[in-house]
Amino acid sequence: MKDSGDGKDVIVVKKVDSSSLFSKQEIRDFVREFVASWIRGDIIIRFPTAAELAKKTPLSIAFPVDPSVDAELKIKEHYIDVLSVCAGTKQASAEEREKAVTEAFKLLLMFRSANRIEGRIMSKDLDRRMLELEKTMNSTGKLVDQITGFLFAKKKKPTPRKKRKQG
Repeated sequence: MKDSGDGKDVIVVKKVDSSSLFSKQEIRDFVREFVASWIRGDIIIRFPTAAELAKKTPLSIAFPVDPSVDAELKIKEHYIDVLSVCAGTKQASAEEREKAVTEAFKLLLMFRSANRIEGRIMSKDLDRRMLELEKTMNSTGKLVDQITGFLFAKKKKPTPRKKRKQG
């Protein structure tokens, strides 16, 4: 809701672009999962070398720099810069952050298409499901221990009864 200035509230409805495959929020989620996986060490990115950048490849088009000793460092600096803006650790306007998210998504696609990502990008959902599975496994383990303890506990021998004489 927005205040229209005359004391009345106005409801703003945003039109959703249904022609794109992913919404802006879904792209943000992809980027968040990608960055979080990289930071945690779940994935490794093999950045291009100066020799690779000298060739005309999608990498050299994505990173238009002259091949030199510093080319590898420039690419990594660019990547860290983009992620810093996305994360909010580097000062940027809202528009610049949106552009950085888009740029990070392009980098993700470029790295994936060039087969430069090793490991698995863990999604929030998968992480949550793994935690639930760990809890279930722990409680199941406790139950198994209890059942095993019950089944294999030493049984007390019944006290012998004295036989009655029949008579």
